[in-house]
Amino acid sequence: MTAPTIVWLRRDLRLADNPALAAAARRGGAVLPVYVHAPEEEAPWQPGAASRVWLHHSLGALDAALRRAGSRLLIRQGPSRETLDALVRETGAGSVLWNRLHAPTTIARDTEIRSSLRERGIDARSFDGALLHEPQAVKTRTGTAFRVFTPFWKTCQSAPPPPTPLPVPSRLPPPSHWPDGVAPPALGLLPRHDWCHTLAAHWTIGEAGALARLARFVTGAAAGYGDDRDRPDLDGCSRLSPHLHFGEISPRQVWHAVHDALGTAGAPYLRQLWWREFAHHLLFHAPHTTDEPLQSRFRDFPWRGDPEGRVAWQRGRTGYPLVDAGMRELWATGWMHNRVRMNVASFLVKHLLLPWTDGARWFWDTLVDADLANNTLGWQWTAGCGADAAPYFRVFNPVLQGERFDPSGDYVRRWVPELGVLPARWIHQPWAAPAEVLETAGIRLGTDYPRPLVDHAFARGRALEALASISGE
Repeated sequence: MTAPTIVWLRRDLRLADNPALAAAARRGGAVLPVYVHAPEEEAPWQPGAASRVWLHHSLGALDAALRRAGSRLLIRQGPSRETLDALVRETGAGSVLWNRLHAPTTIARDTEIRSSLRERGIDARSFDGALLHEPQAVKTRTGTAFRVFTPFWKTCQSAPPPPTPLPVPSRLPPPSHWPDGVAPPALGLLPRHDWCHTLAAHWTIGEAGALARLARFVTGAAAGYGDDRDRPDLDGCSRLSPHLHFGEISPRQVWHAVHDALGTAGAPYLRQLWWREFAHHLLFHAPHTTDEPLQSRFRDFPWRGDPEGRVAWQRGRTGYPLVDAGMRELWATGWMHNRVRMNVASFLVKHLLLPWTDGARWFWDTLVDADLANNTLGWQWTAGCGADAAPYFRVFNPVLQGERFDPSGDYVRRWVPELGVLPARWIHQPWAAPAEVLETAGIRLGTDYPRPLVDHAFARGRALEALASISGE
């Protein structure tokens, strides 16, 4: 009789294209899908508040899907190694399978757990289920890691296409007796205020929601992604990032759906999947970059201390409508359009001269797609201190960016409703509007909407002076 197999689920909360789950189903014995809640093992980057909200709902959705398949999700709390050891003893499991993660803390933990289980005669194996190509598999011609995206992308493009996604297992035999576990509410993932309900209402969390969103994107916005992806006023994005982060859908599923439907016309979006891969490649090879700049000269950058400016930025009260709209969208939905992310990040590090790590921490706590690799790459790119980074002297002008990418002001009107009746000519710079226009709109600058925290021209000059003060410039 085949011994039961434990499938240790983490950020692979799906049934389809789940290599570890598929391998367990092929073995023939009972399959125990297990989630172990041990956030302290990911310190100092344990899931933030928005991620915890998503996780709560995603675990519930996965359990419901497993029950429809004749199984269930077993949830326990505690150190992963001890919890898995206890489950092996309780169930007589002969195997523990999982899909690999690539963050620094999880790599070390998983390596230790694999060794411990194998020493006891347990078949402990991991699979590639989170990326199109594992970070260590993509190398330069000299065998080193990439630090520039374009050659990384071209190397990936020259490789064979990603394998075809695996189907949902046809059968997941349950054990004769289910060990004790807890339900998602017992994990205490939801905050006590109503913010969590508002945030979750913007999403259909779980594998079914991820597949539905992918289908809508492929038949809708994907064809125009290359033209519309920079327009926050349009529905031109896939919004799949949180589903990908929690593994409710795999990058292989997304790649094949877009490629099969659009062919070469899907290239602009598929390039973004490779950017995600590049982020994980960098973090794997440079794990210190979560807190330190990849370019060492930026360690001496003269960041300012401005707690009031930081709070104004967090609350969407900077006086720059595009920036404020983005920060308010983030707070309401746990997500922000990528073009706007670049603008709000640039404002923090270049207009306010506040450390990029401050922004990375705030995004980590408020984004439902808070992925350590992507968050690190994005902030270091904007700050000019990472791999393939935007030059530090490129300082986004929030007014010009708003006029270009939100030309009618519809995005700002949605998230900054106090400016809703301003004409498009002034929506991105209300301080420049004539007094009679402001009066007609019912806006008192400094009362109904703040004046700019800092003048753009002054901020740009100050940022360039700060850049010139560090070595290498």
